[in-house]
Amino acid sequence: MPTFSAPDGTRLAYRVTGDGDPLVCLPGGPAGSRYLADLGGLSAHRKLIIPDLRGTGRSAIPDDTSTYRCDHLVDDVEALREHLALPRMDLLGHSAGTNIATQYTARYPKNVGKLALIGPSPRAVGIAVSAQTRRELALLRAHESWFPQAFAALEAIAEGAGGDWEALAPFFWGRWDATARRLHSAGRPENEEAVTLFAAEGAFDPQTTRAALAAREAPVLLLTGEFDMNSPPRSAAEFAALFPDARLVVQPGAGHYPWVDDADRFVAATAAFLG
Repeated sequence: MPTFSAPDGTRLAYRVTGDGDPLVCLPGGPAGSRYLADLGGLSAHRKLIIPDLRGTGRSAIPDDTSTYRCDHLVDDVEALREHLALPRMDLLGHSAGTNIATQYTARYPKNVGKLALIGPSPRAVGIAVSAQTRRELALLRAHESWFPQAFAALEAIAEGAGGDWEALAPFFWGRWDATARRLHSAGRPENEEAVTLFAAEGAFDPQTTRAALAAREAPVLLLTGEFDMNSPPRSAAEFAALFPDARLVVQPGAGHYPWVDDADRFVAATAAFLG
């Protein structure tokens, strides 16, 4: 894998797949980039440039672990843009990676063309997802065989009684089948410290970020799954309203990984937006 140097000297890796105009894709987690694969075949339309976030995948662990904080990861994205010699780039983020993409766009508005937020996390803009919203989404899956155990875990966690977080896994997939189980097991973040420190105090400045996004002129796509409990359609719609030119797509039958649940539908929507 090719590498580049972050501003603090940490060596960061990225991979390139596909053809066409470049699209920088930021994974969630924080995690390595493997779980994104080729985003369901989006690589047939764009050259995907997908970094491993610091301390994950093949990227080095930084000397200063406070740099795992989301706002510091923005600096890594800018270093990657400079390394690639891109005057302006289209940017895609997934899950927690949308917080990085959102803050990068707010800080460097002239460096971002089209912005695609997949399974968008709204923490960077201060939108909270209520327990009731998650519960309503969960109940849409009440007919599925795994539901009783998963719903009991969700209720226990919502009530502050602890609970089995692993039991919630089926809620994040449109189909809890063998493929989803395999990808879920393979996609767990391997660096718990990076996960813990990602949202440490000071990571987000919602008021400043909102103000910057309100002035954005270039288009943005927010695509979430119908069943996505991490990024519910209601929250994604509230997020979309912060942009002057936003398109909201709710993918039917999908969870938090829409390119897995229905690759053709995901690629069609995303490629059409990217142009």
